[in-house]
Amino acid sequence: MASDRQGAMVELRGLEKSFGSYKVLDGISGAVNKGEVIVVCGPSGSGKSTMIRTINRLEEIDGGSIIVDSRDIHDKAYDINTLRSKIGFVFQQYNLFPHLSALQNVTLSPIKVAKMPKAEAADLAAHLLEKVGLKEKINAMPANLSGGQQQRVAIARALAQNASVMLLDEPTSALDPEMVGEVLQ
Repeated sequence: MASDRQGAMVELRGLEKSFGSYKVLDGISGAVNKGEVIVVCGPSGSGKSTMIRTINRLEEIDGGSIIVDSRDIHDKAYDINTLRSKIGFVFQQYNLFPHLSALQNVTLSPIKVAKMPKAEAADLAAHLLEKVGLKEKINAMPANLSGGQQQRVAIARALAQNASVMLLDEPTSALDPEMVGEVLQ
């Protein structure tokens, strides 16, 4: 991770996380500056997903601190909903709402969190779903989508938040090789 802490959007300081006696994160430090894209590589079980999950407080930390946009996000006074409105997240396992269509999955956050008018959110969602190659699947339910299609809906959903920080946990793992390049673009 970058070391220019002045412009850091996300900074990890001595991050520690254990599950029982198994220490997953042991003193992780680094920073990601505004506009930077980083990739964290490592073998399965090395703590990549756990680290990402601590940045949006899906996992609490055991030690250290995480600073997002100049705020310690694990400070108990920091509102978790405020934090999550600033961070887009694409889960490794998609985590789409099974009872909502692709369009509804993408419009949920803009409508509920950003208070965007429904028509504007629908236009945004249609644009993003087209961008990820799912224009024809706009009304499809998650159960009727392939794994790669569900992943693309999840990516469109994260982009719809217009978040200042995007966290992607293996965002292209379920995509075919031709779609990987398009999604990364």
